[in-house]
Amino acid sequence: MSDPSPYSSDPSPYSRDLPPYSSDPSPYSRDLPPYSGGGLDRASTHRTDPDWLARARTLPGTRVLPLWQDDCIVRHDPARAVVLTGAPAQELIAAAGETVFLGLDAGAAVFAADLSDLDQPAAVALAGGDGTASVRTVFTAHTPQEAATLGYARGILHSIRNQRYCGRCGSPTQPRDGGHVRACPDCGRLLFPRIEPAVIMLVESAADAQRCLLARHRASVLGEFSTLAGFVETGESLEDAVRREVSEEVGLRVGAVEYAGSQPWPFPAGLMVAFRATALDDTPVADGDEILEARWFTRSELAEKAAAGSLGRVDSIDRVLLHSWLSAATQH
Repeated sequence: MSDPSPYSSDPSPYSRDLPPYSSDPSPYSRDLPPYSGGGLDRASTHRTDPDWLARARTLPGTRVLPLWQDDCIVRHDPARAVVLTGAPAQELIAAAGETVFLGLDAGAAVFAADLSDLDQPAAVALAGGDGTASVRTVFTAHTPQEAATLGYARGILHSIRNQRYCGRCGSPTQPRDGGHVRACPDCGRLLFPRIEPAVIMLVESAADAQRCLLARHRASVLGEFSTLAGFVETGESLEDAVRREVSEEVGLRVGAVEYAGSQPWPFPAGLMVAFRATALDDTPVADGDEILEARWFTRSELAEKAAAGSLGRVDSIDRVLLHSWLSAATQH
């Protein structure tokens, strides 16, 4: 099998960047929330074939993404995630505490390798990097497809590190299915990567369609205002969670709730489900705990923020929610 990597002619075994993902036109590649639509063929049928996985790990075109304690190992300025092929990839696989088969890109296998059992300098040196950085920090230095794969790798390796022991009997678990399942050899329990659903919502005013509600969160950077969000609780629907979170955080009742999209959020294990909701009340009251201030913003105010490039976080679906709300206004 030939190496499809565009860096195969580079004499260095360490690629400078993540190789571009499949050159085939992707239906997922545009206008999707960040970390979505990675375009990898997850090739789940290969996960249960240990002989195929063993061969895939040895092929020269196989790509390995090294991570250390949830962070990418990076090179260059601006920093980009390291990906290895050939002999360095084999060395890294041998040293990694865990490897996970992520999928296929144009026929080439892609693995994530966890170097968290090493100290940071050793992990960075082994991967041929300059240092480590969070996926979110290096997000803008990568294509949407690359960022999606980095998020995928981070999320599943984080899950593995937190499922090394069985929650039922305490026995050490063993990897199965290319790293996507942990199995307890004593009680037989199967552990799958944990996903924690959360809702994120843009709340519109029923009295004035030109206004939406944003809030200043206690943990917000530089006192910025953003959309409301919160985790889904046991025994409630997504729509129930939207209504509860808005009521708890800003004291407003919500009527209509409309689905607006979703986003992987592997920080550490979230799935953000976005909605547009209509408030039945007009006077928000911040809870004073998570929310310090909440107020209505006009479309013109948000248009100014958008023009300045400061409307929504660059790697969050809240940016999609806010910009789509503005765009909808210009279409009517």
